[in-house]
Amino acid sequence: MGLLSFFRESRLKVARKAYEKKDKEMILKAHDPKYIEDEPYHKVEQGKYIGPAIYGASDGIVTTFAVVAGVAGAQLDPKIVLILGFANLFADGFSMAVGDYLSEKSERDYIKSEREREMWEVENFPEFERKEIEEIYRKKGIEGETLKKVVDVITSDKKLWVDTMMTEELGLIEDEGTSPLKSALVTFFSFVIAGFMPLVAYVFSSFVQFFSQYPFLSACFLTGIALFTVGALRQIVTSVKWYIGGLEMLLIGGASAAVAYIVGFVLRTFFGIVV
Repeated sequence: MGLLSFFRESRLKVARKAYEKKDKEMILKAHDPKYIEDEPYHKVEQGKYIGPAIYGASDGIVTTFAVVAGVAGAQLDPKIVLILGFANLFADGFSMAVGDYLSEKSERDYIKSEREREMWEVENFPEFERKEIEEIYRKKGIEGETLKKVVDVITSDKKLWVDTMMTEELGLIEDEGTSPLKSALVTFFSFVIAGFMPLVAYVFSSFVQFFSQYPFLSACFLTGIALFTVGALRQIVTSVKWYIGGLEMLLIGGASAAVAYIVGFVLRTFFGIVV
């Protein structure tokens, strides 16, 4: 890896690569003091929404493809695919976005209330809060003069003091860089865009002859590509290999579609449910 290309990558990304390859030279570069000092820590806002985008996209593909497969299994009019598919696409996407928003906002509100409580306790009962800090670090094996110095440093700054209580006592980590609204919008649009893939063959069946003759087969092919691609992209937010992530997503989506297809087939064949 060239020096220029190395510095263009984030230090964390390089450190992960070094760990995967067990490359000692690369890990030394990743921990170069100058590199750490120059790292633009606060220019990663977009990266915080990669997770919602990928998971929204994967849910969009799987749920919409399940609708397509269910209709195909029941041998219903292909037009029903479009009605149910788009209804599911936007309704489920909106539901996921709202759930994402409420979850993020609730967590943020909870953390804020706990920070306010901890700050109040530090300001009004500092002796008790200091004892809690002592106990936290004593349990970590720090004792004697070292423990006193650690506690003195932490309690000398109220913000540091409260930050320590938040992470060490409550296990809460604040993330002020993300927006619940942005996260919800990312989830919604990734769900809708990716979830549209299983419907492509049906939407454009009037323009593409193969789509018109084999709509479900075409949908399976396009959805398979989309599932594998989204699964492979999970590598961005997890340590899983791209091909393993792709295959996992492909199998999960395929299994969900198979269940939906069988249910549609059974309802039509054995119960005579026909639309």
